[in-house]
Amino acid sequence: MLTRALLLGTMLSLFCACSRTGNDVGAAADWPNHGGGLDESGYSRLGQINGGNVKRLGLAWSLDLPGEVTLEATPLAVNGVLYFTGSYAAVYAVNGVTGKLLWKYDPQTWKHNPVKLQLSFAINRGAAYADGRVFAASLDGRLFSLDAKTGELIWSVQTIDPNALQTVTSAPRAFNGKVIIGNAGGDFGTRGYVTAYDAATGKHLWRFFTVPASPAENKGDSAMERAAATWNGEYWKTGTGGAVWNDMTFDAEVNRLYIGVGNGAPYDVAVRSPGSGDNLYLSSIVALDADTGQYIWHYQTNPREAWDYKATANMIMATLTIGGKERKVLLQSPTNGFFYVLDRENGTLISAEKTGKVTWAERIDLTTGRPVEAPNIRYETGDVKIWPSPIGTHNWQDMSFSPRTGLVYIPYMQVGARFYKGPPWPGAVNIGGLSIGWAIEDKEDGKGALLAWDPVKQTAHWKVQLDTIWNGGTLATAGDLVFQGTADGQFTAYAASDGKRLWQFNAGLGIIAPPISYAVNGKQYVSVLVGYGGSASIGSNIMHAGWKYGAQPRRMLTFALDGNAVLAPSAPPTMHIKAVDDPEIQISAADVEAGRGMFLACALCHGRDLVSAGGPAPDLRESQLALNPESFYAVVHDGALLERGMPRFDSLTREQIMQIYAYIRAGAREAIAKDKSNARASPR
Repeated sequence: MLTRALLLGTMLSLFCACSRTGNDVGAAADWPNHGGGLDESGYSRLGQINGGNVKRLGLAWSLDLPGEVTLEATPLAVNGVLYFTGSYAAVYAVNGVTGKLLWKYDPQTWKHNPVKLQLSFAINRGAAYADGRVFAASLDGRLFSLDAKTGELIWSVQTIDPNALQTVTSAPRAFNGKVIIGNAGGDFGTRGYVTAYDAATGKHLWRFFTVPASPAENKGDSAMERAAATWNGEYWKTGTGGAVWNDMTFDAEVNRLYIGVGNGAPYDVAVRSPGSGDNLYLSSIVALDADTGQYIWHYQTNPREAWDYKATANMIMATLTIGGKERKVLLQSPTNGFFYVLDRENGTLISAEKTGKVTWAERIDLTTGRPVEAPNIRYETGDVKIWPSPIGTHNWQDMSFSPRTGLVYIPYMQVGARFYKGPPWPGAVNIGGLSIGWAIEDKEDGKGALLAWDPVKQTAHWKVQLDTIWNGGTLATAGDLVFQGTADGQFTAYAASDGKRLWQFNAGLGIIAPPISYAVNGKQYVSVLVGYGGSASIGSNIMHAGWKYGAQPRRMLTFALDGNAVLAPSAPPTMHIKAVDDPEIQISAADVEAGRGMFLACALCHGRDLVSAGGPAPDLRESQLALNPESFYAVVHDGALLERGMPRFDSLTREQIMQIYAYIRAGAREAIAKDKSNARASPR
């Protein structure tokens, strides 16, 4: 009787909220889907860890992941085993209790299609699981199926054109015998789509394009013909965009798939689609029949998109009481700064409000569903500053929803952008004739927050201001806790009701991935991947938290009550640039300026303005290898470090590579001179 009573007590503590929230919300002992449950809510029904005992939370185990750089994946937990992906889609299987590595599968993009390494930084957002198989996709577009017990490859299919300017960085979704995957590359103007494959065999089942092609290709396809009526010019030649590079949510009740569609490219809509037109289905949520891929409905967050705004943030299914009536809704907080509540049965807009500083529109008209826009936001009559910037008030880092509090927990960001048709100013970049740079005017610009949002009242319930902007996704639990990691390396538990900080752990490196929770043998765990980077390099100084490439180990950390493991120390963050240089090396101003323009292709990993911000590649001003011109040429042109993820740029001439080299040398000398100036100015 004692054993049974203890077991019952353990189960009640684990699932303390079931009677209040039901078993259909979030995840239970397993975390089998990207967002936990099929609802993608990022909510755990486990309540063993709660506000009353969270101070006892300690490290249960850690696993170092040598060779990894940026870690963005949401781990999965199935039957006590964790499955997650690394920087280049290597798949790991780890014992959820001990942290022992069970197997690892590496798709070796560097060997299969190394050109794709030029198109994206090293990121992957996770795997999918179904019927004893793990599914993931590599940067070069291969979707592959692995045996969950052994890691052996079952099948692999190519999902994108090997020669197109496309990559895959997203987590697939698996359901009803299918695996669904999208792709990235919309910023290059490529035409976006999602594809369904048979989970058992990899056979192609259907494909839905998010934007139209030429009139001849659109003919007979009602969804594409409808979209084409909203485009002008020869857009299929100019470029379209519309990549589905992040979120997809499956609605099992109606067998429907909701996809989040990205921005257009070229960004300047006057170039992409001159005249007028909404440019469907850019920056839209689109509902598809899960069996056939046929269009059902759409809602466009930004008609005639022109700012790199996208509807690719995670979408959460929920049932809310609105106006005294239960509504089945879809919740999204896309980059444009509004929080949307849609009727997921028909796509009708129920409500939309600003979550923070938003200037591009006054409001969303609830009758038409369209934004009431500010003047000149498409920079028609000159340069313009708008909030938010292209990174948005919320990006790919998942928000979560607790049915206990009725609140959504958003990794909020605030920073504006200046758009100008002309040459870039210091710190800005020029893309296709359009210059874009940060706009910082308020004390909270360039910073982030954890925002608890009431989706029924459409108001903020509480907000915790953070000093860093590029922070991790959130996890809500039945223990009335919210977990989030931040760019400064802190992993924190907050009270879900009021945002009070209850517990904190120094992870030794910035966190951008969302945590998960799972249970094994009646014990609850919380896990998170620690590996700052990704877009931080493009973000340059505002996303720089002081982390250095290779200085801090990338890890998985797992916590439990009374955990007593000790995390090995790592190097602290620093903003100091330890630049290296040889003053005997001669460079010309012309070469430096030419190299500055070509370095934009390198900035994706090595950082805009040479500021790597702890991203997927080193700060080249500090690199001894980059100091030697012959070694530098061997790496850039010949691919000497290809296996480690450094692309080969063999299309560049020696002169061009030496111009990039000159730009790096000039940047190193500037850093050294600044360092000496600061030393002279410091009191002894």
